[in-house]
Amino acid sequence: METTQEKVVGSAEEEKARKKSVKKAKRRKRAKRFFIGFVAIVLAVIILTAVTNTIIYKSLLNKVHSFSAADSAGIDFEYYDNGKANIYTDNGLKLLQITDVHIGAGWMCPNKDTMALNAVAAMVTAEKPDLVMVTGDVGYPVPFQAGTINNKTSITVFAELMETLQVYWVYCFGNHDTESYSFYSREKIVEYLDSEKYPHCLLQNGPVDIDGSGNQIFNIINSDGVITRTLFTFDSHAYAKGHIPAIRLRYDNLHQNQIDWYEKSVKEIEEKNKDTISSLSKDKQKEYKALANHVPSSIFLHIPLTAYRDAWDEYLDNGMKDTENVRYNYGIVGEPNDLICCGANEDNMFETMLRLGSTDSVFCGHDHLNNISFNYKGINLTYGKSIDYLAYYGIYKLGSQRGCTVINIDGDGNIDFHPESYYQDKYVSPYEKEEVTMQQLGNH
Repeated sequence: METTQEKVVGSAEEEKARKKSVKKAKRRKRAKRFFIGFVAIVLAVIILTAVTNTIIYKSLLNKVHSFSAADSAGIDFEYYDNGKANIYTDNGLKLLQITDVHIGAGWMCPNKDTMALNAVAAMVTAEKPDLVMVTGDVGYPVPFQAGTINNKTSITVFAELMETLQVYWVYCFGNHDTESYSFYSREKIVEYLDSEKYPHCLLQNGPVDIDGSGNQIFNIINSDGVITRTLFTFDSHAYAKGHIPAIRLRYDNLHQNQIDWYEKSVKEIEEKNKDTISSLSKDKQKEYKALANHVPSSIFLHIPLTAYRDAWDEYLDNGMKDTENVRYNYGIVGEPNDLICCGANEDNMFETMLRLGSTDSVFCGHDHLNNISFNYKGINLTYGKSIDYLAYYGIYKLGSQRGCTVINIDGDGNIDFHPESYYQDKYVSPYEKEEVTMQQLGNH
């Protein structure tokens, strides 16, 4: 039979258990309220960000639609295969290289985006190129600088600008255009741009059996049917294994199947030219003798080849004087510590170019403070001037690196090129051009 003391003890334990249960219930309620509150705040931030970004996006579109057409002569072209096109002209082409525009299209950077759009529009309008070669990083969907991870909006803003300017353009993907956390892949961006909505964009996916999107060929052909020069564009991919953002820079190289495709294409183009020239009159055959042996070509891509670093190192080691292999053209390496962010691994692209003897010029972007050009073993390796107002901290206040590269190809296929600073009077925008410091680039 239960004693009074046992009843008291039992009652105390029950009361203790009851209080403990009540405390647990209160903690669960507090945790639930905290969770609901946290989710509500997150949802509110997401909704507010989405609404704000939509407003910013529409504002940027209104901006680009306010520009006037650039009065460019345009080009006569036709596709003959996926990623392959012929451009018909007897007078050559004027190309304009634009690189690293870095449009964020988010709530954190509308003013910087506007400045970038002004710069592109002013230079394209003044230069009136037949074709704009965009060597990567149009978009910059980095959330802590742009306020968005939607990479399609930045691409759309730029595409709408080029349609407004009525200028044809070719696009090589950069590492930032389709970050791993971005909404849209390279394939989706190609599908979007390669549509009736953007007839001035010549981007196509290219061969499906090689890596990357946008590996393309553009043959410049005269009225005799002779190819006077070929333009190759490459997807130089993004990051190599071991890359840690802002800590360890490791960028990708061209892949071997791309290099094999390039070699095969060069040989096919030269064989085609040889057949075409052999069908012409004796006088014409004599006139085109050089083109029957080699068709000159140029390469456009985002991440520089490792040969850029090799040439710069050799030039530095020789006291910044020309060597047997390196001839300085112009510009400087302005990145900290003389950095050239080429592919982290080795590839045989440059050696293949030397062996084939076709390519005489390469144009890249990627390193915003490098604008150097040098001839290395007979091939011109050139950085385009960047546009970037957003990616590098404080770069919107600086101007020495900002501009474009004008590339002239004559009727015989000969090439000439030079850089142009955006901060010249000839580049006029209907909107006020910002004031910047024209800093000294590099340590040399």
